[in-house]
Amino acid sequence: MINLKTYKEIDLMRKSSSLVSLTHSEIAKFIKPGVNSLYLDKIAEEFIRDHGGEPGFKGYNGFPNTLCVSKDHEVVHGIPNDQEIDEGVILSIDCGVYMNGFYGDSAYSYPVGNISKDKQKLLDVTKEALQRGVLVANCGNTIGDIGYTIQKYAESNGFSVVKELVGHGIGRNLHESPEVPNYGIKGSGSLLEEGMVIAIEPMINLGSSEVIQKNDGWTIVTKDGLPSAHFEYTVAINKTGPEILSPFNLIEEALN
Repeated sequence: MINLKTYKEIDLMRKSSSLVSLTHSEIAKFIKPGVNSLYLDKIAEEFIRDHGGEPGFKGYNGFPNTLCVSKDHEVVHGIPNDQEIDEGVILSIDCGVYMNGFYGDSAYSYPVGNISKDKQKLLDVTKEALQRGVLVANCGNTIGDIGYTIQKYAESNGFSVVKELVGHGIGRNLHESPEVPNYGIKGSGSLLEEGMVIAIEPMINLGSSEVIQKNDGWTIVTKDGLPSAHFEYTVAINKTGPEILSPFNLIEEALN
């Protein structure tokens, strides 16, 4: 069952999602060669709590940290640790906030120092695939339209789409119906309606689309060991068009 949100509820989600974006913009200042992900995690947790929120991921199904931090071939759900991060790595960071009874969720893949041209293209294409997916998230279109658009763009650039992991509805729960795959057939799946709020989050691989789970029970990695990128928005479906509740502008200001 899809839980449609009222204007008031979307306004509350706008606030929780905004705090996710602010948290990303705060940790972006510290991402450089030699930093460790546990340090970034500590900064994020303190920032969220200082601004009246709670970490959305910490304790969720037993997850131990505030951030999911995934390096290069790690697709998602990486557990922060104290190992130094090398230059040239893609660092995918997923952050969730719970505030005023609602969740916000956003992911951004950061270049650590100078990265290769292949990795930079992967980041650019994955982020553009997300933007294109959002553009078709209009009332009257379908979930399949979003997935089709993301898949077509990623594959036309020579990359592959992870199929085992998908986006999702979001609201009072971190994961709600409907699932939002990053692949699909035009016109298929749930109809997009005013009041739906969804997390659109392409996970795109440089090589094969196949993934496996590490022994820690959380981290998903590419089977071929090649890099992956992940970008995510929380998006409200409005009559006037899709509204990105967790935009990247503050992150990119901090990076620049």
